[in-house]
Amino acid sequence: MVHDTQSLNKKRQDLSRWDEIWIFGYGSLIYKVDFPYLKKSPAFIDNWQRRFWQGSHDHRGTPDNPGRVLTLVEEENTCCYGMAYQVTVEEFEHLDHREKNGYLRFEIDMHLANGETKLGLVYIAPQENEAYLGPASEKEIAAHIFKSRGPSGENRDYVFKLAAALRAANEIDEHVFQIEKHLIELASPFKYHS
Repeated sequence: MVHDTQSLNKKRQDLSRWDEIWIFGYGSLIYKVDFPYLKKSPAFIDNWQRRFWQGSHDHRGTPDNPGRVLTLVEEENTCCYGMAYQVTVEEFEHLDHREKNGYLRFEIDMHLANGETKLGLVYIAPQENEAYLGPASEKEIAAHIFKSRGPSGENRDYVFKLAAALRAANEIDEHVFQIEKHLIELASPFKYHS
């Protein structure tokens, strides 16, 4: 699969047939909303977890030095917190461009804070996409993120902003928090050894 998935996503769902369209954000879409929306709600999806396993050649890295950003991986008996936005079909011109680096749109059930379940869309970078970097330890991921930057800024800021947004929502994500911890250690000018 190519990096740029915009044309693939336009063929995946006929959005003109949807009565209402919801999008689930689990990474930067939690804290960086650069599009208009009709409604917004905290939400969960079942049997998925976020992982920093996707390369970013266009936002948090460059083609020569891709950063690491989130995708979702299936894991039974888990749930992933995020933010759901009701949007119009017109917003997908922007969203498909924003999420073009290996991400495909998938349909998913999302559970809103008010107890409603909505069928919506989520962008996931599958393992077979060209920008997929794959699993690594949180320490290795942090070391990669620490030295990466791109047009959207320092890769580490993505982690710090997401961790802050999760804490503000009283959500725990050990994968994100462990990477954050290692990044703070890497940024510290003094290393204390016990």
